[in-house]
Amino acid sequence: MGAAGPGRCGRDPCGALCLLLTYLSVGYADYVILTHILLQPGFRGSLWCPFHAVMFNLIVLLLLACHTRAVFADPGMVPLPDTAIDFSDLRSNTPHKSERSNEDWTVCNRCETYRPPRAHHCRICHRCVRRMDHHCPWINNCVGELNQKYFIQFLFYTGLASLYAMGLVLTTWLWPVDRSFPGKMEGVAGGVSNNHVQMAHCIVLLVESILFGVFVTVIFYDQVVSIITDETPIEQLRNRLLKEARREVAHTRKPKIALLREVFGRGFVMCWFFPCNCSPPSGGAPAYSYLPNYDV
Repeated sequence: MGAAGPGRCGRDPCGALCLLLTYLSVGYADYVILTHILLQPGFRGSLWCPFHAVMFNLIVLLLLACHTRAVFADPGMVPLPDTAIDFSDLRSNTPHKSERSNEDWTVCNRCETYRPPRAHHCRICHRCVRRMDHHCPWINNCVGELNQKYFIQFLFYTGLASLYAMGLVLTTWLWPVDRSFPGKMEGVAGGVSNNHVQMAHCIVLLVESILFGVFVTVIFYDQVVSIITDETPIEQLRNRLLKEARREVAHTRKPKIALLREVFGRGFVMCWFFPCNCSPPSGGAPAYSYLPNYDV
């Protein structure tokens, strides 16, 4: 079997655009927070200025670290065989004898290889991915067995940064630290103009934070539900169709904490919040009880 390389969809223009939009949005939010909120006279002379600057940039740093891991990590691509595999027995419906049952394994006609249980083909990456959740243009990569942890962490810190930015903007408007600040600004040349620019930036940041905050919260909820129900969106759709066709779906549920540990690792719970391999799921690479017999 050939080694599976990391999944990069560099030729996907939508993914490249979403990556650029992500970094521009994060950079703009950090610029507005520092320049038009914390470094203004209302915050500049208080201890809240360095506190909020450090806390917000720490969240941004973790956000970017998780996003980078999700982008460049191998989502769990199924290795391609070194040589062509003979599927003539399968195409001719000839029984394929094996000492062990291969019922859960399937054949991908596009990759021309066997794929393990719960693996699906991505039409954008052109590869099969183990426990594929979906292809996300915001990370320009698939969300699969080996990078779902980083994707969820990215969603979590994006939502936290959006909430933090909304809180700072609303605090500046509703409870200004220096209540005489607007009057002082109007008394100097160009003060009114600068105040309008600051207000415009804050409004744009507030709208951006609301949009991104709601968006990532919905996806984060969907990801958590997918983990604790042990069903990816593809599997949910398949099981729903099978139920509508009145076909029985066999599915054994594991404890929810066990399912979470499969994604985030079996180390300390605090390690779940950091983009590091404290205890990689399945030892860093999936282990299968058997492999199908390859007829070359």
